Amino acid sequence: MGQPLSMDLRSRLLAAIEDGMSCRAAALRFGVAPSTAIRWQRQRRETGNFSPKAQGGDMRSRRVEERQADILAIWEARKDISLEELRLALIEVGLHVSVAGLYRFFVRRGMTRKKRLAMQSSRTGPMS
Repeated sequence: MGQPLSMDLRSRLLAAIEDGMSCRAAALRFGVAPSTAIRWQRQRRETGNFSPKAQGGDMRSRRVEERQADILAIWEARKDISLEELRLALIEVGLHVSVAGLYRFFVRRGMTRKKRLAMQSSRTGPMS
């Protein structure tokens, strides 16, 4: 992902617009897209601030976290359920999530989904 353009460039472009230059002319002068100049001008007019917005980050886990009670209820009812089976059960209650999303959900809680054997393996090797 690219870096946001500098605050210096933003302030110089917006100062040129304040001095009477059109957004398109200021964009051409400072080497940015006209849509960028228009968007910065609108942002400053609406919020009073023209600093870049936050980039990246997790955008989808909020939806999964809101339904944590449903996920944990299904998991508690059947602890031996696989992530794929859990995903299919969640689709039935209206939550569409990937297996990887469920994996990250359980990792955030420190819960392991690995199935363990009921008893230890025999120390003797296979007989043949």
